[in-house]
Amino acid sequence: MIKSIFALVIIVALASSCALNKIFLHPFPLKTSDSYSDYNKDLKDTLTLTFKADQSPIIKNSNNENAALDYSIESIHFLNQREDTLNAWFIKPNSNYNGITIYFLHGNAGNIVYNYLLMEPFVKKGFQVFMIDYSGFGFSQGKSKRKYVLTDGKDGLDYLASRTDIKYDKLIMYGQSLGGHLSAVLGTQNQDRIDGLVLEGAFSSHKDVANDRVPFLSRIFVREMYSAEKNIGNYTKPLLIIHSKEDEVVFYKHGERLNKLANEPKEFFTIDGRHVYGPLLYGDSIAKKLVELVK
Repeated sequence: MIKSIFALVIIVALASSCALNKIFLHPFPLKTSDSYSDYNKDLKDTLTLTFKADQSPIIKNSNNENAALDYSIESIHFLNQREDTLNAWFIKPNSNYNGITIYFLHGNAGNIVYNYLLMEPFVKKGFQVFMIDYSGFGFSQGKSKRKYVLTDGKDGLDYLASRTDIKYDKLIMYGQSLGGHLSAVLGTQNQDRIDGLVLEGAFSSHKDVANDRVPFLSRIFVREMYSAEKNIGNYTKPLLIIHSKEDEVVFYKHGERLNKLANEPKEFFTIDGRHVYGPLLYGDSIAKKLVELVK
């Protein structure tokens, strides 16, 4: 009887562990036959995004003409350290480039298509944006794993630094949600290569955010391979932490925790609104803070 109960506990524990670990990654693969439409307020038209055979995006208006965007998108493919091909976009304003490039690391769901519009307000302000899809996301090859998110982030930074044709005066690493947690680790480990760090809607650790959903069990069964809260105290360059008090995905307390552990110079920007909607709701304010961050 005791053995049966013990076996049942082990089975429940393993099932709980798998379920908890799945909360971190929700990749959406892409196919070249996919298409996405969205209404553009500036152009007052519905734009449709499709893909060429080489996976590069095409954005057209309702007349099936190339949309008159004030930026261009370069689709990039590079090999990570496991020899899988990762897809990235380099988004460049057509004019008024301000000398600052953002290395953007998105959250745990979707892909570049779902996330690039979050960076569009900054591109319109003159920032360049380099963004990647982690392994298993979008067109990126390989399996989606938390440990690969960290190595893919490092490989993306290495690739950006290797591009002699991508010029920038200042480099900001900007991560949202899972990407914010990642950026706290990656930015700290590579702070000699960046000029500023932005964490938006970031969680303090895998165990902490899992515990918000499944108290107690998550502390036991979620593996903490790398942790924002254990790294951020070693980061010494300019830091901006953005978190919404209304965030129902990653609670506000995570931002407070990271801010408490962080060194100066730092700023904790409290906002309202949905999880990682800062650029859409506070684009002007955040863009100004990004410039001030690397002055």
